Amino acid sequence: DDDTCHCDSHPQNDCSAYCNTCDAPICILCVSIKHKSHEMSELSDKIEELLKVIAKENDRLQSSKNELEKILEHTTNMLSSISSFYKQQKVEVTAHGEKWHKQIEETVKKLHQELDDMQKEHEAVLQKQKKEFEKMIGKVNEMNGKTIKLQKSKNVKEMQTFVPVIQNRKNLNEVSQYSFPTFYECKIDPNYLQTYFGFVEKMQVKKTSLLENEFKDNDLPGRRILEVPTVTSVIDTGFPASEKENRLYDMAVTEDNKVWMGGASYELKLFDLQGHLHHTVSITTHGMYLCMYNKQVVYTGIKDIKMISDTDTVVTMFTTGDWEPYGVTSAASGDLLVCLRKDDQSKVVRYSSTGTVLQEIQYDSQCQPLYKWAYYIAENVNGDIIVTDWKKNAVIAVDRLGIFRYSYSGFSSSTVTTDSVGHVIVTDYNGDKIHMLDRDGRFLRYIIPEGGIDGIRGVCILGDGEMMVGETKTGIAKRIKYLDE
Repeated sequence: DDDTCHCDSHPQNDCSAYCNTCDAPICILCVSIKHKSHEMSELSDKIEELLKVIAKENDRLQSSKNELEKILEHTTNMLSSISSFYKQQKVEVTAHGEKWHKQIEETVKKLHQELDDMQKEHEAVLQKQKKEFEKMIGKVNEMNGKTIKLQKSKNVKEMQTFVPVIQNRKNLNEVSQYSFPTFYECKIDPNYLQTYFGFVEKMQVKKTSLLENEFKDNDLPGRRILEVPTVTSVIDTGFPASEKENRLYDMAVTEDNKVWMGGASYELKLFDLQGHLHHTVSITTHGMYLCMYNKQVVYTGIKDIKMISDTDTVVTMFTTGDWEPYGVTSAASGDLLVCLRKDDQSKVVRYSSTGTVLQEIQYDSQCQPLYKWAYYIAENVNGDIIVTDWKKNAVIAVDRLGIFRYSYSGFSSSTVTTDSVGHVIVTDYNGDKIHMLDRDGRFLRYIIPEGGIDGIRGVCILGDGEMMVGETKTGIAKRIKYLDE
């Protein structure tokens, strides 16, 4: 290729300057004639300026290449696994159909048995009726024979005796007739039938933004983890440890460093860090799953997401259909991430504040379920969505696109949160300790403060290298210093 820039007005000449007024490269003749009064600059300066823009944009595109390659790999894996996924869906439909066939066969068998029983009953009453009529006809014949005999006789005494006998023999006034049973077919409406049998939810397209900047290690300040974390204060929350149905389960920190606490009871409590109870709000369902959203405390209901307003009114933000919500957290994007479960299925859904479904996360690249029972949830500073799985006893992380990143298992994982450094903090209910992971799911260390912790469930980050953890078995919340300044 010719790297030389030729003048548009004088093709025989090379460009040697740049006209800023016309925004075009020009030659020496143009400088002295047509563009004489225009603002000029050195061509080399313009070339340097343009190359800087090109290099910047190229860097931008190259920086997105890793993410694009990751999405390509995810898509390729899904393509290779999608056939088996749809086959499995067909197997489930067939299995459900077999249940229906079995139920229909049972219904047919039941109706056959009813008809058999009716036939026996019908035959029995007809046999009885037959015998009664045979007996009656026999009596009538007997009377007729006696009458013929007396007609030939002159025996007045026998006649006198027979008259009341034949007079007492009454004619039959009524007879029982038995109808035959009829099978009434219910009309089969295909649409009505499918309503009860089930349906396949159509494939949906949801757009996920790729504009967020990628997380970089050097974006985070380095802070040292304390060798021996210390408990700086404790709060007696008043959630009775002795009553299993009223225990402390979750907590959420406000912007002014107060902490909402809830559990398997019908109230939420707001404490300051000195342990003073500022507020108690009555709710209609358990407050086991909490987060802060737009400065308001949010909790999950039976099949809805609820918020406590400034006037202490319980407001239903939106419903979750047939799915039961569990853990909930607010995302940096201003959305809500919710763990959902229905039957033996579990997924994570990103909702807008009005309940619009923005993203669903349920399957990995092999079209296999990511979760068995998504329990508690948190978003990390790099956009990862971290979920504890109650049935898998594991922590499962996906990136903000829902692509699997890592899992960490082998203990009774309960609640999860993240700090500003990107640490993943997971409570170990049975192990009485906290697992700290780095942003890639690598184990860093256990956090066990002086004096220990007992049956921990709720956890939230307070800032300044501190966290608050809730002991379900004691009803005590402990403020723990775990990072240095």
